[in-house]
Amino acid sequence: MTVLLPALAGANLIYGLGMLEMGITFSLTQLVIDNEIVKMVKEAVKGIDINEESMAVEVIKQVGPAGNFLSAEHTLRHMREQSHSKLIDRRMWQQWEKDGEKDFAQRAHEEVLSILKSHKPEPLPQATLSALHSIVDSAGGKLIRRDRGS
Repeated sequence: MTVLLPALAGANLIYGLGMLEMGITFSLTQLVIDNEIVKMVKEAVKGIDINEESMAVEVIKQVGPAGNFLSAEHTLRHMREQSHSKLIDRRMWQQWEKDGEKDFAQRAHEEVLSILKSHKPEPLPQATLSALHSIVDSAGGKLIRRDRGS
């Protein structure tokens, strides 16, 4: 979460996603994990709307101490606004154990495999491909290593 403080300070460039060992190693599993962290940081930076609807003072009064907010209409109306991670498992311990005890990294790796299996990238527009080929062709002569004797 080293990205949280810079993001709260206004930084808008996040560097190093998926990198391990000071950037020597790249991991798709770490990239998926870092993506989840960035989503949480973006939620934190966005902040919380404070208004009559979000404060829900009347709902709190109606439900009362030790009441159940899950059945309140207000909860149903707003519950999807909260962030939901694909990787964080919020089930009870016994259910998690019963279902195989997959940890955060295992779920991230499964997400990587799912993405690799199902993702269909959008093709680049022809103009973009032509521009890229032109850049590579013009740079090719400058980047080819030649013998010092030639």
